[in-house]
Formats: sequence, structure tokens, C-alpha cells
Amino acid sequence: MNCLLLATFLAVLVLPSLVRCTTQQAFQHLPSVPIVKLDDALFTGTFIGDAAQFLGIPFAKPPIGSLRFQVPQPVPSYEGSHTAVAHGPACPQQKLPIRRGIGRVITESSEDCLTLNVFTPTVILPGSKLPVVVYIFGGGFETGSSQSEFGNITVHKSLKMHEPVIYVSMNYRVAWGFLASKEVKQAGTGNLGLRDQRLALHWVQKYISSFGGDPAKVTIWGESAGAISVALQMLAYDGNNDGLFRAAFMQSGSPTPMGDITNGQRYYDFLVDTTGCNEAIDTLECLRAVPQEILQAAVDKTPSMFSYQSLDLVWMPRADGIFLTDNFQRLVQQGKIANVPFITGDCDDEGTAFAFSTTNITTSEEFHEYLKAYWARNATDEEIDRILLMYPQDPTAGSPFGTGTRDQLTPQFKRIAAFQGDAVFQAPRRFLIYERSGKQKIWTYLSKGLKVVPFLGAYHSSDFVYEKWGMQGSLLHLLIHFAAHLDPNWIPNSVFWPEYTVESKDMLMLGEWPWSAPTIIQDTYRKESMEYLINFTLTYPL
Repeated sequence: MNCLLLATFLAVLVLPSLVRCTTQQAFQHLPSVPIVKLDDALFTGTFIGDAAQFLGIPFAKPPIGSLRFQVPQPVPSYEGSHTAVAHGPACPQQKLPIRRGIGRVITESSEDCLTLNVFTPTVILPGSKLPVVVYIFGGGFETGSSQSEFGNITVHKSLKMHEPVIYVSMNYRVAWGFLASKEVKQAGTGNLGLRDQRLALHWVQKYISSFGGDPAKVTIWGESAGAISVALQMLAYDGNNDGLFRAAFMQSGSPTPMGDITNGQRYYDFLVDTTGCNEAIDTLECLRAVPQEILQAAVDKTPSMFSYQSLDLVWMPRADGIFLTDNFQRLVQQGKIANVPFITGDCDDEGTAFAFSTTNITTSEEFHEYLKAYWARNATDEEIDRILLMYPQDPTAGSPFGTGTRDQLTPQFKRIAAFQGDAVFQAPRRFLIYERSGKQKIWTYLSKGLKVVPFLGAYHSSDFVYEKWGMQGSLLHLLIHFAAHLDPNWIPNSVFWPEYTVESKDMLMLGEWPWSAPTIIQDTYRKESMEYLINFTLTYPL
């Protein structure tokens, strides 16, 4: 096929193999804008370098008015002409405290926010069936949006690897999407943020072939709350993934030790009281009618991930009896999980960024009381003391790990960082891979990148720095090859990344410097302390 004929096809993008002409030839004949046909509608996007992007496509009816705090509804068939050249607004965010450089970063938000973005290679042929990577953003289930440079970066890297992929990202309801109470459970409207994600995955199945993607080759990818979301999509409906994805990639997030949705009752009651709905017969219906600014002000008064209670999150997924039928880790134990290949890993110092809010804790007694108040409300003093024994005050045992007596901001800082990083990230990951070993293909990793950063070390999300730099052998390269072949190994003459088994416990370690070669180590560090945390959180989920 000559490139002039290709340009005719590109006028309505229906993308499965790369064009066999030079990039220079192809660009000479490209239309000025990419266009895709969905149902009876035409969507016009933009070209950015070697990617075509379609932004802000609605995938659900706006969750406003009577649809606020309701299960998302799919959009009707598309009609007419639409410009898809700008990201849609983020969903309403929880306001974060402005301290130590931390604050709200989302500039535009709206309740009418359920949109997604599609990034494709610029040059493609009709009938293409490219692998699809669906990215779920992080932000503690409190903040975040689908706006990210990773769409163009991912497509660009995939082309350089000669492994072209399509990238999709979606908005989902944060904070407001995780209302939790007996009223929510009775109404069957729990975990709305996760259900938004699920509806976006159904949209991908229906429409991605129009962009040249293969709906049978979808990999879901997330970081932090996005990675937890990926894990929970694997557990949804007792592991029935409806053919929505064939693989999963989780960076710093696994099935967390969360209990029943009624455990969030005190926060629901706070919203009801603060918004004046406490006299209503149907408080949930009353909350649907509260003006947005009043509801937002009430949400903003609740603790965030950077408040004193830190990773004991207010707005987070919980077992609702429908989407997630039980404690997430018990679902894993029961084998109620999608049987797909997956990769999961953590940064070495996951807890440091979340320990700055507790620097007023300076003694073991105060740390004990903190655990009792937030992390172990129903545990005995003896059980809490066991945690203190497993995570001692000795700074050489704390996080940032391996830094000796350095980075000890307060007498308890490294201790609290070590505990929180293991309790929320490291131990749940190890529990997941141990339980699923031998039942599905698993790879696991540990990133020690940027260990030299004072007080933070290899902090939560530091592995993303490798991806933005595009380092050879970065996780992004491995993800792209995994999405295409269900195997992350791709670099000739590089270290081979073995699958994880309980016998070998092999894991990939990314070194402290971008130029450090990855190595294979065994996932056995802090074995006794993490085993205790796993059993403890199974008994006392949040």
C-alpha cells in the first residue's frame, strides 16, 4: 500500500500492523487531524509527534443530579461530530493540606467528569489489532485525573521498541466515589470509583477496535491507588473479569487489608451532619441534592493521606457485598481472582512520604497509642507491642532502609515509615504473590532508585522517574513487552527476569542509580515482620 492511499484511510482512523513506508514519507501525506468513527459519530483528535490523541471522550452519563452517588450508566450511542482535543475536567478532588510542598494540583474539576483518552501510533493500517494498555491513575483515592504525559511517552517508547501499543486512560470518581456506610451498602452503590473504571473497560471492549486496538489484548496498569484498583478489578465479582483484560501490571499497590463498607460509617455520618442531611429520612438521597460546593467543603474537612492518620484512608475501596464480596485478602485466599498473568512490585521506601505528618510522635508509647487509635482499634496491647518489636526504634532498621543512622528526622520517623510501607504496600504484595504462586504467571520487582534522596530514599512512586527518563530496561519498557507478549523479558543479553515461585522467590531489583544494571534477588527481606503484619491485618482489616 502506498503512503498516499494510507492518508485516505487515516481520514477515518481504523487502525494492525505498522505501515511499511518510511516515517518521513508517511508524514508527508497525513491528514491535518486524525478522525475516528464511533457509532454514528466522528471524533476529531490531534497529532502530537508520532502519536495521535483523542482526549475527553465521555464513556458514561454525567453522574450529576439524581445520578450522583449512583452506579455509572453507559452513554447512549454516539451521534454527530465531536472535537476530542482537550482533556475532560477531573472529578471533584479532596483538598490536600498545603505543607512541605504538598497541595492540590488539579486545577479544573467537575462532577461531569467521566471521560477517557486514547493515544495511538500516528501511522497505522486499517484492520490493525494492537495490544492495549489501560492506565489507572493513583492519588490515594482522594485526588488525581487521567491527564498524564504517559500517553505520548508510552506510544513513543513502544514504537522505538517496534512493539506498538495503544494507550487508554480514564477519569473515575475519587473521594466522592468511595462513600461507605450501611446506607450505601443497602442501596448497592459502593465502590463507585471502581465501577467507573469497570465501565471504562467495557467501553474499551466495545470501541477500541475502531482505533486499531485488539480488545482481546488488554493489559490494565496502575500505580499506587491505581495499582490497588488494578488488583481489585482482578477480584471484582469474585474474579470474573468478563474478558475485559488479559494481564495486569501493578506498581506500588496490591489487595489491601480492607474490611466491610460499614467500617466507613463515621465518615458518612460526618458528611450527613455537616451538610444538614441529618434530619432526612433518606440521608443518601439528601446527599444527592446537596449543592456541590457544600458537599465539597464537607469532604475537604475529612482527613487526607497527608493528615495525621496518614494511610488509614477515609475514602478507599471496601467490601460492599456486590462488586467486592469480602475482605480483599480473603478473596485472594479463596481463589476468587482473575486468572491472568501479572506483574507487581514496590519501591524500597514506600512509607517515607507518608511519615512526615506524624513527626510529633517521638516515643514508643506515643507510637503505640497511634497504632491503637488508627491501625489496630480492636487489637490487644500485646498484639500492638508485637508490632513495636518487629519494627524497632533503631534507625538502622528503619526506612529509608539501608541508610544506617542517616535520615532520622525524629526518633520515630524511620520506624513509622518502615511500618506503614510494609503494612500497606510490601506485605500485601508478598501475600498476593505467595497465595497465587503456581496458579498463574507472576513476576515481582523491587525498585531502589533514588535511594540517595534525603529522608525519602526510594520513595513511593520513585520508580516512575525511570519511566519518565526512558531508561533502557525501565519498567515502561518491560510493561510494553509484557502487554504484547505476556512476558516482560525483552532486552537481548540483559538479566533474565524469572517468574516468581514460592520455592525460588526470585524478584527483579532495579538499582540505586539509573545506570545500575538490574539484578535478581530473593524476596525474603523482613520475612518475620511481614508475616506478622499479614496475619495481623487479616484479623484486623481497616
